[in-house]
Order: sequence, then C-alpha cells, then structure tokens
Amino acid sequence: MAKQPRILAGETAAITGSARGIGRATAEAFLRQGMKVAIGDVDFDAARQTASELGASTVALPLDVTDRDSFTAFLDGAEEQLGPLDVLVNNAGIMQVGRFIDEDDMTARRMVDINIHGVILGTKLALERMIPRDRGHIVNIASQAGKFGAPGGATYSATKHAVVGLTEAIRGEMRLMGAHVDLTYVMPAVVNTELGSGLGDVRGMPNLEPTEVADAIVDALQHNVVDVWVPKSAKRTNVLVSLLPRTLSEGMARAMKADRVLAGADANVRRNYELRAARSEPGLAPAPEQPELTEVSGD
Repeated sequence: MAKQPRILAGETAAITGSARGIGRATAEAFLRQGMKVAIGDVDFDAARQTASELGASTVALPLDVTDRDSFTAFLDGAEEQLGPLDVLVNNAGIMQVGRFIDEDDMTARRMVDINIHGVILGTKLALERMIPRDRGHIVNIASQAGKFGAPGGATYSATKHAVVGLTEAIRGEMRLMGAHVDLTYVMPAVVNTELGSGLGDVRGMPNLEPTEVADAIVDALQHNVVDVWVPKSAKRTNVLVSLLPRTLSEGMARAMKADRVLAGADANVRRNYELRAARSEPGLAPAPEQPELTEVSGD
C-alpha cells in the first residue's frame, strides 16, 4: 500500500531569500497547504512588502544568511510568532556570471559566503532545534549547474555542487545518529526569475517558472524526496549522460547549447540583477562589474 503524503497544514516554515523569485513562490505554495511562513530576506523592505501581499499566516523578518546572530534572530522570530520550526528552506543565493579568469576575489567570496556558508549556517541552526524534537525537514536549493558545471559560472557551479555534497553528508549523519530529521536538495534548470534573467536557452528544455520549483518542493516535503530535479525529465538526462563516454556527453551538451546558458548571458539584461547581487552581503563592499564573456572564434 502506497505511503500517504505528509499533511503540511499547521506546520511552520522559514524560507531564506524569500522576498522574491523561487522563495516567494515557495511561500505561496506553502500557504496553499495551510502552513505558516516566515519570510526572511536581506532586503527587509521587500520582505515586508511580500508578507503584506501574501497576507495572514506570514511574518517578515530581516535576515543576513552570512551572519550567525542575524540567522539566529530570524529563526527565533519565526518560532516566537508562528510556532516551533518544522521546515527550513535554504533558498538565499546569488549568481554572478562571467569568465572565471576575469572574476575578482570579492565576487567569488560573496558567492561562497552566501551560497555555501549561508546554507551551512542555516542547517546547523535548524538542526539545533529539530534534533531535540526528533522531527523536521531542511530543504537546500542547489542547481543543475552543481551537477554538470556551467561555463561562465564556475564559482556558482562550485557552490551548488557543495550544497549537494553537504546535504547528502548531513543526511547520512542523521541516519547514523538515529535522528528523524529529513533533508532534501533541489536542482532546478534555468528559472524565470531575476537571477535567471538574460541567460541562454537549452534546446528542448524551456525555462521554468518559479511556481514549478515551488510545487516540486511541496511534493518533496509530502513524499520525503531527497534529490529533486526540476523538471523531472532532467534526472533521466543525467542518468543517460553519466553512461556516455565524455566525448559524447560533451558533444550532446554543445548540441543542446547547454554550455552556453551562462557563458552566453546578456550582460545588459542582467545588469540590474548583477549590481544588486554585488550589494547583497552587507559585510562586504560591492565588487566591480564583471566584463561580458566574449565568443572565441572557431567554436
């Protein structure tokens, strides 16, 4: 007999970076399930606006995921106003694209601090609350770039690869400890958000809407899915590619233009996002704008 889906109604969720994009769509999806949601974002004004628009059962709180005190205050505030934490979605992340050899150190540090250290910190703080209660679910947003490695986004790909490895390792530790805390990582393709603006297209794979990722997260919570591919068809593609010789798999990626998704990004379209991302960690000064990736003749 099939296992019944978990009922999410009444549970408390905290979502990082949820003033916009995937985080906001996930908050909306959770609310439809009857959950209570804490909206956390470094842009507190945007978080308050989002919470106001989403209505009851939401609360907006300031959050810098790279700062332990800020993250602790976010989770404390969520629990004080909504109840004990059942779900944490580590969604906050940035993606600044360009050639690796042109990337300045501050840009790399910012992506590592937010995309990796922010997830590590949030997971530790959530586990401190969930393990004593012997329940809880942590969802970490990764990317298919973390599986395949995307030219034009080397450091970003590295951070998302780290999220996958981190989640798998902690999940194993929970099993060894006998702790009933579940972990999930989500690997979307390109999503129509500000972060995904101006990126190239993959042949045969249309861009996703944030709601598709949000629905996949809800499904993962209901059925305890560990590795979530969005769209689901990408998982079959990954299995096929892993069985092919490297020359064939790389040739397939070139034929699908998968190697141009980040490398072919339109810098003009992405300018506003890139500038905002450069200012997304209060502890670091903004890095200079990155030069646009140029085409190499003969490719």
